[in-house]
Amino acid sequence: MGSIYLIRHGQASFGAENYDVLSPLGFQQSAALGDYLNQMGIRFDRCVSGELNRQQDTARATLQQMAPYGESRLPPLEIDAAFNEFRADEVIRAHMDDLLAIEPKAMLVFANAANHRAEFQRLFKYVIQRWVSGDHEKQDLESWQSFVDRVQAGLSRLLEQADGKDHIAIFTSGGTITALLQLIIGVSPIKAFELNWQIVNTSISRLKYRDQDVALASFNGHAHLEVLKNPELVTYR
Repeated sequence: MGSIYLIRHGQASFGAENYDVLSPLGFQQSAALGDYLNQMGIRFDRCVSGELNRQQDTARATLQQMAPYGESRLPPLEIDAAFNEFRADEVIRAHMDDLLAIEPKAMLVFANAANHRAEFQRLFKYVIQRWVSGDHEKQDLESWQSFVDRVQAGLSRLLEQADGKDHIAIFTSGGTITALLQLIIGVSPIKAFELNWQIVNTSISRLKYRDQDVALASFNGHAHLEVLKNPELVTYR
């Protein structure tokens, strides 16, 4: 059987004007992952990333640590938009009027998310529940089902091209991993997002595949961070 390693990006710039930038800690997490993969003797036959900066920078920082002297045995990084994260900012804006009806301070919380983390998470969870339910579709907004279909199409392309024993790394985001969990283990979107909130930055979730059959082998592994015994390395955004 082959393996697919779903790697969540490192810590991004939560609360900043541009979230899609790895923080210094995000680069540190990525380097720790590269060191760990080296120590475990894991090598990839293909490496794929979504288009987002935080995904690509995590991939490059990890692969550089796996091959600090430019070893040719590492494959080039491929970019596939199917593994982009859903646009959380657009989902929030689309549901803002509905949210303000029950939470008048919602806009202030989202505008100052870094200083209101608990409130942000509570309101964001409410918005996500509305989005994934399919009962509150918004014009010109990618639906949850469309997002899942996009991710599934990307996975299917990889499987069609894969050798039966390939080890494939996908550098992606929490929402993308959540969509794949829903597809593979058959849970509801809400249940899948209960798992989403636990996905650590640069964690690895491993899939095993044979042809088009895929099973979850492990979820949210982050031993590469825990072994460093620095709790600040374990982050969720």
